[in-house]
Amino acid sequence: QVQLAESGGGLVQAGGSLRLSCAASGRTFSSYAMGWFRQASGKEREFVAAISWSGGRTYYADSVKGRFTISRDNAKNTMFLQMNSLKPEDTAVYYCAASYSPYSSIYVRANEYPDWGQGTQVTVSS
Repeated sequence: QVQLAESGGGLVQAGGSLRLSCAASGRTFSSYAMGWFRQASGKEREFVAAISWSGGRTYYADSVKGRFTISRDNAKNTMFLQMNSLKPEDTAVYYCAASYSPYSSIYVRANEYPDWGQGTQVTVSS
């Protein structure tokens, strides 16, 4: 099991940028595939982006492709989500998630991730 803690959320105007971080502790971070999900008020949790243990493979939801970038620094046990050109519909609680995978796998379903952070609120005003 790995413990996860998100940070970097906040209030930003439409068109602005934010960078989320997910700090991991407890196990070998570099053995984990990681993902970002978000949940808007009254809606189900949805996939945002995923990255393999090495960072060599990434995958994005169509709604964020070209605007968001997922990355990781295994030496610092941290994953990032750079969010540019933010829209009001990006408003949600953002969660990072981890799944043990020493292979180059990436996962897009929430039930494929056993470990989750507490979430960080992102609010985009119009």
